[in-house]
Amino acid sequence: MIVATGAFQRPKVPAFAKQLDPSIKQLHSSQYRNPGQLADGPVLVVGLSHSGADLAHEIVATHPVILSGRAHGQLPVPLESRRGRLGFRVYAAFFWHVATLDTPIGRRMADHVKTGGGPLLRWRKPELKAAGVELVEARTTGVKDGKPQLADGRVLDVANVLWCTGFATDYSWIRPSIKLDEYGWPVQYRGVAPNPGLYFLGVLFQYSFTSMLILGAGRDAAYVVDHIAERLAARAPSGKPVELVA
Repeated sequence: MIVATGAFQRPKVPAFAKQLDPSIKQLHSSQYRNPGQLADGPVLVVGLSHSGADLAHEIVATHPVILSGRAHGQLPVPLESRRGRLGFRVYAAFFWHVATLDTPIGRRMADHVKTGGGPLLRWRKPELKAAGVELVEARTTGVKDGKPQLADGRVLDVANVLWCTGFATDYSWIRPSIKLDEYGWPVQYRGVAPNPGLYFLGVLFQYSFTSMLILGAGRDAAYVVDHIAERLAARAPSGKPVELVA
């Protein structure tokens, strides 16, 4: 069986979100479509990773935006600049060949990506600031008087909160139960689980940083298919061809 339910399964929102004043419009990034969904007034975007940066950059054109959280690194130059386009092959080669589970630096990156997201790609902190986004490194940690409160004690008077806080995994439906790592992801190597006959696709950092990009999905899928074919070939009667049926 191949489990290809993807990396984004259950939207994750902190429990204290329920304590916010009902007049504050709340959306998870998975629910956001355009700024027209938001109430008039300031927007607090919680979480500085890909979604948080992209949505904050879009929304600031129509609303004051405060973006709360720390970035997990960023590209050295803007991705869509001339230098960024020229350097894309270098970035891609690093993400493809070096940032893998087979290297120390790749394993460290995997830990960071699984706990807080990847580095900023399209919109980095300089572009966000230039667009008018207010960046605050203090995390949003609670509620005071119905308003969101930051870890530094600051209370924000906003009309909207956009939760870019990621997703939780849910593999409880798989029987027999599977072993999960400390971050809640299935224990596997390149999509092959310890359970015989069980495979995964779409796991965050399944093999490399590119696993969560179109760039790496094909390589991950090919590895899983090759492994299945080898397994079936070993079980097939001698001389009989093995056919994989979609």
